Amino acid sequence: MEHWANAVHQPVVAAEGMMGREAQYDRLPYFYSDQYDVAMEYVGFADPGHYDQVVFRGDVQGRRFTAFWLAGGRVLAGMAVNTPDVMDDLEGVARDRAHHRRGSAGRPAPPVRRR
Repeated sequence: MEHWANAVHQPVVAAEGMMGREAQYDRLPYFYSDQYDVAMEYVGFADPGHYDQVVFRGDVQGRRFTAFWLAGGRVLAGMAVNTPDVMDDLEGVARDRAHHRRGSAGRPAPPVRRR
């Protein structure tokens, strides 16, 4: 994924490899973008055609929500829209391929938390 974050983190791994040391780049793809009054952060990777559902939590109309791309009920990627305080948890559930928990009927799902 093309984003400046890769340019910051990948050189360390490349240098370790050039020095003959065991090195592995294991960061999840990440990007952020601010578009007027909408701040978006995305982590993970949901390859088109390889996810079967997108789930939203929060206020989509009010542009303050999280979205999850799922395959077989497991989180592949997450996006925070105007909710920057959830990014550590989104990264955790995407990295762990956590199973998505649904909220009970008529109630919003609980906040995303890594187990």
